[in-house]
Amino acid sequence: MTTRERYENIINWFKLNRPEANSELKHQNPFQLLVAVMLSAQCTDRRVNMVTPALFQAYPDAQALAMADHDCLYNLVRSVSYPNSKTTHLIAMAQKLVSDFGGEVPKTVEELMTLPGVGRKTANVVASIYFGAPVIAVDTHVFRVSRRLGLSLGKDVDQVEKDLTRNIPEEIRAIAHHWIILHGRYVCTARNPYCEECGLKEWCKGYQKENK
Repeated sequence: MTTRERYENIINWFKLNRPEANSELKHQNPFQLLVAVMLSAQCTDRRVNMVTPALFQAYPDAQALAMADHDCLYNLVRSVSYPNSKTTHLIAMAQKLVSDFGGEVPKTVEELMTLPGVGRKTANVVASIYFGAPVIAVDTHVFRVSRRLGLSLGKDVDQVEKDLTRNIPEEIRAIAHHWIILHGRYVCTARNPYCEECGLKEWCKGYQKENK
């Protein structure tokens, strides 16, 4: 099976079986999504969704968050992973939004990555969901699943992102990110993946290798 055939079959299966796929992080605007994605690093979306309602009530926009007291904000996010560093990054991010972007979330990946605490994955998520950027965010789930399926042999997230970007059409890259991440979260799990129940096993390089 060629790489092109693998991509075509997997994409077609997702189109047929997962016509809708969205972020599980609860948000109502780009600012809220940016904050939620920053909090989600090495943390579950479920935990983040438990934290953000009170956070957004206390700090509804960049101007409010930029003026936040570190200890007050820390108390709101203390249950997520690395709460101290995330508190520092959130305040610094909001301050830069206010000083450099008029309090508005910038639209490009490059501009988003100038914000403190915002790496390429976070920037890609925000840019693709809200501004239609044809990019794919590669987190631990996307990295693992892409390599298992045989969509990429990349040894780091940058290489995997390049392979996915090269082989997935622009118009479906945003939803493809959600297809892969949700598949990794609920089917192709890190430990004990549900291979026999997986609709992709026919084209999965990892499954075929283990079941020769």
